Amino acid sequence: MSCAPPRSADPRLGEIDGNERLRWIDHRLGQEASKGRFWSNAWVIGIGAAGVGSLAAVPFVAPDNRIDWYTSAASAAIGVVPFLLSPLAVTRDAPKLHAAVAAVPPDDEARVCALLVDAEKKLAAAAADERWQQGWWIHAGNIAFNTGVLLFLGLGYHHWTSGIINGVSGAAVGEAIILTQPTGAIDDLGSYNRGDLGASSARVPARRSFRWTNAATLLTF
Repeated sequence: MSCAPPRSADPRLGEIDGNERLRWIDHRLGQEASKGRFWSNAWVIGIGAAGVGSLAAVPFVAPDNRIDWYTSAASAAIGVVPFLLSPLAVTRDAPKLHAAVAAVPPDDEARVCALLVDAEKKLAAAAADERWQQGWWIHAGNIAFNTGVLLFLGLGYHHWTSGIINGVSGAAVGEAIILTQPTGAIDDLGSYNRGDLGASSARVPARRSFRWTNAATLLTF
């Protein structure tokens, strides 16, 4: 089945069967979504536990020092918000695409090619989102926020030691979050546009029996 390739892709991509291309994107986005959910859930659990731990310690510290622990808990709560409000685009789009692929007969050329166009857009959007969420502005925002925490405790309460501990540790965790974010869709988009589906496409199951799952999907809130 012949489906036209995107304008930005190598023309040789059009020589690959449309169903094969659709299966490949479905498979790769499914894998990336599982990684994205695992990454997000793991950090939410870790940051949330740290916040709860900070609150649990409050009754056991001197009243003058409780602001340090309240600040730590508040920072943890704020750190969870981006995962809840702005999850990776692939975690939303991959399940929608998979459901659409399962509903389209593989011998219906018009519908397959139309769905392939949508799948290509979702792959491009996933790659763009992963790039955006690792942009310099995200690093800058992380440093700015944690510098604010440091100054809040230092200038506001003269707790410079705890301010430095909170600020530096918060910035380190923020950078770890950014640097561990899945970026597979970026490489997948490059491979797809080159028509380099490679051996991975040969391992993609046939459409009628294709299912993707991951233990990470069991970590839900």
